[in-house]
Amino acid sequence: MQNSFLSFFTQMWQSFYNTMIAQNRYLLIFEGLGVTIFIAICAIIIGTVLGCIFALLRISKNPVLSGIANFYTTVIRGIPLATQLMIFYFVIFSPLGLDRLFVAILAYGINSGAYCTEIFRGAIQGVDIGQTEAGRSLGLSHWQTLAKIILPQAAKAALPTYTSEFIVLIKETAVASFIAVTDLTKAGDMIRNATYNAWYPLLTCAVIYLALTLGLTKLFSVLEKRMAKSDRS
Repeated sequence: MQNSFLSFFTQMWQSFYNTMIAQNRYLLIFEGLGVTIFIAICAIIIGTVLGCIFALLRISKNPVLSGIANFYTTVIRGIPLATQLMIFYFVIFSPLGLDRLFVAILAYGINSGAYCTEIFRGAIQGVDIGQTEAGRSLGLSHWQTLAKIILPQAAKAALPTYTSEFIVLIKETAVASFIAVTDLTKAGDMIRNATYNAWYPLLTCAVIYLALTLGLTKLFSVLEKRMAKSDRS
């Protein structure tokens, strides 16, 4: 029995070595992971900026501005991300010859911006109206009240949902391979095509995505708890 177990694990290790280690194929995984994280960070920055702008437009009393913001969020959130990515690359930017990675970052950023818009809008409108009235009674203008009283409270309220958006964004980068961007999923697929073994590369990608998700969830949870303690102190 012991020999059979030993033989089984030896075969498993040899298969893993031939698939992932031989010819330095594991380096593709590291390179793909770097691309995945880079896309996610750049996209969340773009999404945050767009989200802040369009959230303010959404709560604007100007019907034109609020209508533009509403149109943006409705269209972007209503179309699947993979479809948006291919439209951006093959339809809009293909004639311009832009780099695939840049197009992916732009597409993910615009998509994330629509979700961040609703996150920030909900957080701003969730602040008690009495806070606005208190600011105005102190002689602050509308924008001063918004910047000094409303937005700091809204930022704390939006943090849990905002961090979830970043985690979801990392997982959604897996469809970047649709336009041949060598992200983590594409790297695993390249190893699968080279070795005709789907088990190890796909499982490795899955474990890495899971580790990223769990790690970021824990990190953001600690951040939220510290902010909650600072509010009580």
